[in-house]
Amino acid sequence: MQGLDTGAGASYSTTENLDTGAGASYSTTEGLDTGAGASYSTTEGLDTGADASYSTTATLDALDVLEAEAIHVIREVVAEFERPVLLFSGGKDSVVVLHLAAKAFWPAKVPFPVLHVDTGHNFPEVLRFRDETVARLGIRLEVASVQDYLDDGRLQERADGTRNPLQTQPLLDAIAAGRHDAVFGGARRDEDKARAKERIISLRDEFGQWDPRNQRPELWSLYNGRHTVGQHVRAFPISNWTELDVWRYIEREGIALPPLYFAHERDVYARDGMWLAVSDVSAPRAGETVERRTVRYRTVGDLSCTGAVVSEAATLSDIVREVAASTLTERGATRADDRLSEAAMEDRKKDGYF
Repeated sequence: MQGLDTGAGASYSTTENLDTGAGASYSTTEGLDTGAGASYSTTEGLDTGADASYSTTATLDALDVLEAEAIHVIREVVAEFERPVLLFSGGKDSVVVLHLAAKAFWPAKVPFPVLHVDTGHNFPEVLRFRDETVARLGIRLEVASVQDYLDDGRLQERADGTRNPLQTQPLLDAIAAGRHDAVFGGARRDEDKARAKERIISLRDEFGQWDPRNQRPELWSLYNGRHTVGQHVRAFPISNWTELDVWRYIEREGIALPPLYFAHERDVYARDGMWLAVSDVSAPRAGETVERRTVRYRTVGDLSCTGAVVSEAATLSDIVREVAASTLTERGATRADDRLSEAAMEDRKKDGYF
């Protein structure tokens, strides 16, 4: 007996009686689900002698459930929207979403392009990794350049030198130019209080703006993607994941990452409680001393505002242990642009930021 369903909470049951000897009986029950909340159960009777009976039961662990939910969201968006795109910076969260998308449609290719808003202040290691990844997967890469906007006067440099807040307009223009009606992102609720209250499928108005007072309910993992011409949605498949979930999944799946996520020696200087890297776009001010330290990065952003953490974690298992013991959020500990005000992230998101 078989029942097949492709929706969330689906349950599949199969019972087979196979006789290989006198009195032998084999019973198998399988629950297969492509959506969130999946439950898998298998019971097998194996006969190695007269009347012998063996049974095993397998269930999903937490990572399996999170993976199933994320894949369900990705497939749902691709089925419902015409021109989705994935924001891909080469950072760990977007790498995980791309990995999930590859699994969701395997053996076919990922059926949408990736988009990177290049500030011109990105880590060179991350840009190399970005290009290598899209080439390996055969995915089209769209790039929106902040530098182009600065060169022709559409944007102006900020006094503090950081370009992260300048990404919004190039992002919105790239979405409009590509006629993208759905934009995947790797944002997670545990990163920031503004992201904590945003839905998995989040509507943006005709100006690309987000109104936190006008959000749709998402009961029973049902997602409402209805929108009018000019509007689009942001989709966050790993919204319910934590930083530790991400690292445990990367370790389990053997996902490649840029080398700066692992402990390495780098010239850094201390500013506002963070270790900033010495580079062409980020230099110490008077009174700030350059030191050679063993560090790694918990998050990847603009060179001028992304801080490193002192760490000896050189392997994935080391990082998992380090993150499990950490009492500071990754953005709170390493992102200067999130410290501009209490509502810095929410203000940027309202304007159309990631």
